[in-house]
Amino acid sequence: MTSRRIAIVGGGPAGLMAADVLSAGGSLQVDVYDAMPSVGRKFLMAGKGGMNITHSEPLADFVGRYGARAGVVAPWLSVFGPTALRDWIHGLGIDTFIGTSGRVFPTEMKAAPLLRAWLHRLRGQGVHNHVRHRWLGWRDGQLRFATPAGELAVAADAVLLALGGGSWAKLGSDGAWVPVLRDAGIPVETLKPANCGFDVDWSPYFRERHAGQAVKPVVATAGGQTRQGEFNITDSGLEGGLIYALAADLRDALARDGRAVLHLDLAPGRTRERLAADLARPRGRDSLANHLRRRAGIEGVKAALLRELCSPETLASASALAAAIKALPLSVVATRPLDEAISTAGGVSFDALDASLMLRGKPGVFCAGEMLDWEAPTGGYLLTACFASGQVAARGILGWLQRRT
Repeated sequence: MTSRRIAIVGGGPAGLMAADVLSAGGSLQVDVYDAMPSVGRKFLMAGKGGMNITHSEPLADFVGRYGARAGVVAPWLSVFGPTALRDWIHGLGIDTFIGTSGRVFPTEMKAAPLLRAWLHRLRGQGVHNHVRHRWLGWRDGQLRFATPAGELAVAADAVLLALGGGSWAKLGSDGAWVPVLRDAGIPVETLKPANCGFDVDWSPYFRERHAGQAVKPVVATAGGQTRQGEFNITDSGLEGGLIYALAADLRDALARDGRAVLHLDLAPGRTRERLAADLARPRGRDSLANHLRRRAGIEGVKAALLRELCSPETLASASALAAAIKALPLSVVATRPLDEAISTAGGVSFDALDASLMLRGKPGVFCAGEMLDWEAPTGGYLLTACFASGQVAARGILGWLQRRT
């Protein structure tokens, strides 16, 4: 009896996880197609600075990180959540540990050993990887691929699309699938940058002297959310973990209002009243820079931000300066380009999918991963949901095939 064939388009975390589930029983022929010369390229890049695989916080808090899509992602995590993910990694022979921030990492802190062990298992389960195969859409019910040998048509009993978002095009996530799906009548929300930097109209003086410097510790507020951490000044504006955590609110405010303001507390742990009292003490012959350093603990790039963003009148008033230190308004004017973002929002609309992630208008075609219309902050949340969606879609495929037996 000929095995039924499953075609998985996209060799990232979601696609490979689905391949793992579908090939485990040995009764299906599972083929993974990827446009790049090798699979898992963005996964490897994500692990270069330390592979943050998931997070150890309570599941209710974890689910809340998905914002408006928490209700959609929660069922995925009930199938394959952070604990199940860690167990799965351990099953590959890779140990994990919890860092001081609660983030979970492989012991070696790298993605490459995990990916090697995973691909070794997939090969043992009979999964075939077809690289340099760029998906072009459908013709007569078959998948079309552009390959080095010319166009290829592939027939499959079920299909999983796990094509990624629209950032990091050089690693394969280029969003080229969006018009293909829209032409097929599938609703796709416009891809937008997530976990991204922002442009700021710095003065040439500030840009030349402070680009590349870190601002820390600092508390930032945007869209009703407040986070503590650090960020970096860039030639064009701002980037870094604290900015990424607030990126969705800033991005949406720009789209809605044409402007967005980040409020910075440059002196966490000091009250406005104490700062005002300390700054009101006589300066004597001290410069403003020395006065800020001695009385408020503000120096370096933080002092430069005050000079950049405050009027002379504010800098001359102890009470106004204290207020600025505790809530410095910093206007951002645009997101950085989509391809620079760590991840993307937007994608295949959930209205087009059933609970098993099958396209309602294309029976037997499932979607998973970042190409769906959800987003999450960094910290392991992106990867966990990608893995979980691959699990859900794979189980959906198995159920769909069984119903057709």
